[in-house]
Parts: sequence; C-alpha cells; structure tokens
Amino acid sequence: MITFLLSFVALILGYIFYGRYVEKVFGVNENRQTPAYVSNDGVDFVPIDWKKGSLIQLLNIAGLGPIFGPILGALWGPVAFLWIVLGGIFAGAVHDYFSGMLSVRNNGAQLPDLVGKYLGNGMRQFVNVFSLVLLILVGVVFVTGPASLIVTLTPDWMTLGIVSALIFAYYILATLLPIDKIIGKIYPLFGALLIIMAIGVGGGLLVKGYHIPELTLSNLHPKGLPVWPLLFITIACGAISGFHATQSPLIARTIQNEKYGRKVFYGMMIAESMIAMVWAAAGMAVFNGVDGLQDALVQYGGPAGVVRQVSISMLGAVGGTFAIIGVIVLPITSGDTAFRGARLLIADFLKLSQRKISKRLMITLPLFAVGYSLTLIDFNFLWRYFSWANQTTAMILLWAAAMFLVQEGKNYWIATIPATFMTAVSFTYILQAPEGFGLPTTISYPVGLIITAAIVIIFALKAIKTRKQYSVSLEN
Repeated sequence: MITFLLSFVALILGYIFYGRYVEKVFGVNENRQTPAYVSNDGVDFVPIDWKKGSLIQLLNIAGLGPIFGPILGALWGPVAFLWIVLGGIFAGAVHDYFSGMLSVRNNGAQLPDLVGKYLGNGMRQFVNVFSLVLLILVGVVFVTGPASLIVTLTPDWMTLGIVSALIFAYYILATLLPIDKIIGKIYPLFGALLIIMAIGVGGGLLVKGYHIPELTLSNLHPKGLPVWPLLFITIACGAISGFHATQSPLIARTIQNEKYGRKVFYGMMIAESMIAMVWAAAGMAVFNGVDGLQDALVQYGGPAGVVRQVSISMLGAVGGTFAIIGVIVLPITSGDTAFRGARLLIADFLKLSQRKISKRLMITLPLFAVGYSLTLIDFNFLWRYFSWANQTTAMILLWAAAMFLVQEGKNYWIATIPATFMTAVSFTYILQAPEGFGLPTTISYPVGLIITAAIVIIFALKAIKTRKQYSVSLEN
C-alpha cells in the first residue's frame, strides 16, 4: 500500500517539478501564435480550450493502453510500479511534451516531418511508412477488440462482422468531419468517464482494504518470462508510447497558447500513468497476487474480463456495466483518431488540401478498405507487431527531440537518456520475439546493446558537429 501511495506522490511531484523543468528547457513563447490561428481551416486547425483539449488528448493517447497493458504487466509483480512511475515522468511525458510542442512550433507538423527536420530526409521517408502502418494497426486492433466485447453483450444476430462495420462507419464520420464536431464534443465526456473509473477502482482498493504488494525488484511472473525487455513492451501507454507521437499533433493544431503545453501534453501522460498504476495495483490486489491474476486472465478470457470483475468488486453491478462501456468506448476513441491521423499523414505527404470533403474522401475510402481487410487477420498477431512498432516509434521521436535540443544549444540529455533506453528495449525485443528473429537471450541481449551503442555513437558524432556549427553561428 505504501508503494502504491508513494507512486502517486512521485507522479504528482514529477509533473510539478520535472514537467516545469522540461518546459523551461524547451522554451515556451506565450506571444507566439499557434497553428490553430495561423492555419485555421475549420477542419483540423481549430482553436480549442485547453481544458477540453486536455481531455481529448487523454482519450486520444489512452485507448486500452493504461488498462490492459498494466494488468498484463502486473504479472511481473510490483516492479511494474517502478516502470510506470519512472517511465511516465522521465520518458513518456517528455516524449509526449516534445511530440506536441515540436508540432506546435512547426505549424502542426506530423511525426514524419518532425523526424525529417531533425534527423534527415532518409528518416522522414522511413517514418512516413512506419507511422502510417502503426496508425492503421492501431485503428484495426481498436476495432476488433471492442467489437468482440460488444458481440458478447448483444443478441446472436449482431455478428462480429456487423459490429465491426458499425464501428468502421463511426470511424469514417469521425475521420471526415471537422475535429470540433464529433471529437471535440463527446471526447471530454469519455475522458471524464476514464478518470471516474480509475478513481472508483483506486478508491475501492483503499477503502476495502485490499492488500497491494510493496515494491520488490524480484521477477514474479508465473511463467518466468524475463522482465527485460518484455515488461517495457507490455506496459506501453502507461509509461511511454510512440502512438502518442502520432496523436499529439492533432491537438497541437488546436492548442491556443504554448503555455498550455505542459498541462495538455506532459500532464495528460502523467494522468495516464496514474490510471495505469490503479489497474496494475488492482490486478495484483483483487486476485491475491500474480498467480491469482494469471488464473483470472484464463478464467475470464483475458484483460477485458478481468476489468469487469475488478469493477464489479469495487463498484458493484452498476460499476461493472460502466466498466464494460468504458472498455468498449476507450479503444474506439483511439481508433478513430488513429485513422484521422493516417488521413492527415497521407494528405501531408501528397500535399493535398483537406478543406473540401471530396479531398478527404479520396484518402479516407481507400484507407478504410485496407483497414477492414486487416480485421480478417488474427488479432493477437496484429497486437504483437503493434506493441513493438509502438515503442520503436517512441524511440525515434525521442532521438528527434534530442537533436532539436542539440540544435538549440539546450540540455539534450532529458531526451537522449530515455531515447537510449527505448532503443535498447526495441532492438532487444525484436531480436528475441517470436514475431521477430526469435533469437535466444544469449544473443539478443548483447546484440541489442551493441546496436544501441552504435546508434548512441552516431548521435554523439552528429551532436558534436551540430554544436560546432551552432557555436560558429553565434560567433558570426
């Protein structure tokens, strides 16, 4: 219980102090006009109040990540708490802040353009394809997941195909219409639902006296799966997630002043880490440890069933019903913005204006045709590739942020350290994962670290060269 409470204190202090430091390093300019005004098009560039924008950002980045990931991550035991706290403060929130604020500074630019500006055109082309694949994967997995759950609650005639088609129909509307028409109106309500669920479950853990285990660095996984790098891939959105780098530019195009960036980008990542803490603790406490949680995952058919059981235990039948609604709504609210982000990514690449709905349809219809075809592929197969692509995207954005700070002559270590860590995680994982190269840890560990070291050296050489150019420009 003490570890659980101290973790929340650490996250709050991290937002107040480290978040403020990151903001200071970036250098906010309150007098600079934001893209919402400079490029206002009434569709994607629309000024939105920061309070509403914060809730939209939380829904955009959340999905099932801060719920399902921490529940599965709790199988390793309380060491998951440590990753959520440290990852959230020093990696995830830094990642989200720079992905949002660099976009604000570059007229709402999306991830490929940001990477291209700071890491070169070759990386731009790679990330164009990579992030598009990631967005489509997110959209697809966030169709099949909630659709499968809805089928269990509806009459037999509501087949998986019918439910998936209905979700896709909503996605098309949310992708085509101006951001303030659907997303801007209903997302704040869903954001509030996500927070209420977390408060209800967290409060129940405290009031009902559940035993929340204290911190230990021991690996408690029932199947003996290694902490490195699997824990850091499993708990993504609760600590750091590259998917957020594709979503932050959507809100960067609506933010009214740079001074709100810490609240909207850094703050909402900290909020997501708090939500992740609640569900990781609930997974361990409600089922009496990691062995009980493993049994519950089997008995109730995975994380969705565990969420329902936890919610009923804490909030009763009504709470359980709201939890199911939340588990259905949350992935849908990330899936639609994923497809919206994919539309904008393609539009930016083709330099195709999105003011007219006919131009939006030219991209949207083929995009959804590809997305729907992917729903026919096994969900677990798609999810594994999404998890790796997710953390690899985070790694790339952090390196871009680090180079921005180098170019500005500022403290680049705040981005370089988490970038190095995530590089090691991503390469080690894909080397040993079954969907990757399937190498044993005796090979994947050292090779992953060697690749990481090589990337750090390349960055260091580039940083030294850039610093010299910066010094010369100051002298002139």
